[in-house]
Amino acid sequence: MKRFSTVLLFLLFFVGVSAQQDTINISAKITENSNIVSVSQEIIYYNNTDLHLEKVKLLNWISAYKNRNTPLLSRTLQDRSNELYFADSAELGSTTDLLIKIGQKDWQSFSGSEENIYVPLPKKLEPGESVKISLQYHLQLPQKKFTGYGIETDKLSLKYFFLVPDSFEDGNQKPKYFRNIEENQSPGNYWTINFDLPENYFVESNLVRTEFNSFEGIISKDPEFLISSKNGDQIITHVDGEKIEIDFGYPLTVTERQRLEFYLPLQLHFIKNKIGELPTKIFITEKFRKDEDFIGIDDVQFWIFNYKLFRNNEQTDLNYFSILSKAIIQRKVIFEKSDDHWLVNGLKTYLEIQYLDRYYKDRKLLGDLPDNLKVFGLKPLKFFRLSKLELSERYGLAYQYMVTQNLDQKIGEPFQNLSNFNATAISHFETGSLFSFIAEKMGSENFDDFLKNYLTQYSGKPVDQKKFLDELTLASDYSSDFLENFIQKKNRVNFRLKRYKKTRDDFQVKVIKNTTERIPFKIETEEKSGEKQTFWFDTDASTKTVEYNIPQSNAEKIIINDGYIFPEKNFRDNYLYTKGVFSNTKKIKFKVFKDIPNPEYNEIYLNPRVSFNAYDKFLIGLNFKNASLFEQKFSYSFTPYYSSGTGKLAGSGGVSYSFQPANSFYRSLDLGVSGSHFHYDYDLTYRKLGAFVGLSFAKNPRSDIGRSLVFSYNFLEKDLDPKMIDQTEYRKYNLWNVGYGYSDRSIIHEKSYNANVQWMEDFQKISTEWAYRWEFAKDKKVSLRFFGGYFITNKTKNNLFDYGISKVSNYAFSYGLLGQSATSGVLAQQLILAEGGFKSYLGSTANQWITSVNADTHVWRWFNVYADAGVYKNKNQSADFIWDSGVKVKVIPDFLEVYFPIQSSLGFEPAFKDYGQRIRFTLNLNFSAITSYFRRGWF
Repeated sequence: MKRFSTVLLFLLFFVGVSAQQDTINISAKITENSNIVSVSQEIIYYNNTDLHLEKVKLLNWISAYKNRNTPLLSRTLQDRSNELYFADSAELGSTTDLLIKIGQKDWQSFSGSEENIYVPLPKKLEPGESVKISLQYHLQLPQKKFTGYGIETDKLSLKYFFLVPDSFEDGNQKPKYFRNIEENQSPGNYWTINFDLPENYFVESNLVRTEFNSFEGIISKDPEFLISSKNGDQIITHVDGEKIEIDFGYPLTVTERQRLEFYLPLQLHFIKNKIGELPTKIFITEKFRKDEDFIGIDDVQFWIFNYKLFRNNEQTDLNYFSILSKAIIQRKVIFEKSDDHWLVNGLKTYLEIQYLDRYYKDRKLLGDLPDNLKVFGLKPLKFFRLSKLELSERYGLAYQYMVTQNLDQKIGEPFQNLSNFNATAISHFETGSLFSFIAEKMGSENFDDFLKNYLTQYSGKPVDQKKFLDELTLASDYSSDFLENFIQKKNRVNFRLKRYKKTRDDFQVKVIKNTTERIPFKIETEEKSGEKQTFWFDTDASTKTVEYNIPQSNAEKIIINDGYIFPEKNFRDNYLYTKGVFSNTKKIKFKVFKDIPNPEYNEIYLNPRVSFNAYDKFLIGLNFKNASLFEQKFSYSFTPYYSSGTGKLAGSGGVSYSFQPANSFYRSLDLGVSGSHFHYDYDLTYRKLGAFVGLSFAKNPRSDIGRSLVFSYNFLEKDLDPKMIDQTEYRKYNLWNVGYGYSDRSIIHEKSYNANVQWMEDFQKISTEWAYRWEFAKDKKVSLRFFGGYFITNKTKNNLFDYGISKVSNYAFSYGLLGQSATSGVLAQQLILAEGGFKSYLGSTANQWITSVNADTHVWRWFNVYADAGVYKNKNQSADFIWDSGVKVKVIPDFLEVYFPIQSSLGFEPAFKDYGQRIRFTLNLNFSAITSYFRRGWF
């Protein structure tokens, strides 16, 4: 009787607690070989506001798939995916035949085309009152390939598709939009759902199964259902005597299952010790596995080669630990993806860091790849610092890379505004590193106790960021007090280890920080044997230099925040030596190849270089630079070459500095000087000295739009032969340039524009270029380019500075021409798509003005057709109209392309005897452009 009373009291309590919670009851019929789902639904909606509501808002997020004018479509294009953009209407999603009934009123027809449906109420809904909403509708499911949800042959993945109520917060009726970022659409509602399935179909869900095809329950995230003709897998394990059911929405291989049966109990036990109680059921879909696995441990695929970084069992362990961590934390409390992403992702990453520290402490970032990758019997990766980095250092490195690009964002930035790389580097890695840093300062056991208490106290409730941070501040004895301000801005925190001096048995270490935030820091002393001692210090609001006393022992090195444990902007001033020639400074280290920088040393990179042009032939040189794989504010690069064609020396060099404020109207302000000395003709050299100031404007990190402004000056001096002197060739000249550039690298509509003013003693000219590329069908594009140039004054002695029609004059030595002065042969056929941009040899130069339009379009596979047309005018001559057309073969699109002229102002060119010499090619060896091409959608 006592037991019955307890159960009854529990049920009454549950009903009382959940009485104000919306309930959703659904019956859904799935028809085989159809993408239509028939839905009968009932919602009990509660007015949990202090307002008198006259209407109810329903979220209808399947309509985000309806056409090209939705936030979902914009988001997928930003992510460089054009699947939804080019989808057929039959592949899209929609709500049709929508009928809604309020209480006992009659059924009313509503349009299912909007993402937010507002249903008027027959009378005002008072605070605390409820209303019954009945619905009938059909769902046309979209293809799964767009977002991972929808239909794929005999599989249906259902999430976000059913209509759900949305509350009015403080009377705010601002619509919500589906943007493919896994928003928490309807957390905490009580769901009851029954499926009518075709024979031999199965359904899995993150809700609790009550019958074969029925589920119900409350969860802190959105319910998800996987329907397929093939049943998913399941592993049941026990942690501290408690049964845990892990359901997989996909079949496991025999080997994968064996590994998971070993690893899952260990992982779950580890997570439980860190954050407290575990859910009794965990559901993992194929999409969730793909989205939340451990980044950076997959095999490296290159052509027909496959190189393993980590062993299969390690991949399984790390991937599923990452997946389980996110799945379990999401079930503990309710997170709003847009604003709370950093908290859920940071806690997940904290667990990862702790797991690595426990089980993978000696594992390297590249795993076994340095041993497996061999070239002629050598293991080249062994020479790189990258191969010596610990796996746990990945978190700080990713953040450091974004900071050096000045493309990082604040931690508290709404998730939908984060760039794809920042969604990992900032939301996961930076935040997880901060939690790990605080945990190390206060003791990991104390941090874990705080986590357990917090997640238990707020179980099933919406997370409160401020309460989390306030309670962490108290638990850490105010060591984490800086976090609340830290997450709301882009930070450039830097601890600088200035100097030390010995005083008896202590070191007096001078440290300065560049922020008024009270951020603690860690100092380590390291002996020659590798033995370390650790000391933690708190700081005040001062940015003055402070002396800290630490025991001297026999330390040879002093380090602040080693191993990237705190997200600083610069680690190069965190190391000092205490003995030898480099006492109170850093050692110099020479390296052969570009690498991850080692902040402990002043590194100088010595890179062998081989280049070629028609006059120097092979150029063999050695490049000296300080630029690593991470950009530095101050950089230099000097490359002396030996010219095999002349037996003389050549070379180039430059120095630059970049200002990168965290918050400004510009992303970087670059200043630099450079010089070069090469041959531009047989036995003739040129010397070029230049200076520039470049301004890259700040950009939206999710946008492909970039803007820049550049001012440059170049002094050029050339050797001349007697013939050139007779032709009044220029020996020396000064060039001044001011240019503005705009580019939009969007996947469908790619645009760019630039304007330039250039002058020297004998001329002033202006020019503008506009380019547009449109992907009119999947993987088929049409390109248009316009160029216009005009001489304000032109008193030049020859045609050196004229606008090029079919071939540019490289008087500034800025184009990558293999044959600078070539007039015949293959090298003379190299095309630089600039100025006139004509592919046929239709004229030499224009010394007054020129306009041209270049167009090409895809026709089949690698083949395009092109056409150019324009008008140009020379002084004392009438204007001429010219045109050409032909076929372009894209060997490597945008980098190596060959042009075959067909018809032009000259006639039918294939009939010309010298047709082979009329074929043109472009060759772009700008590897930074290639890197930029592959970075699109991530930065």
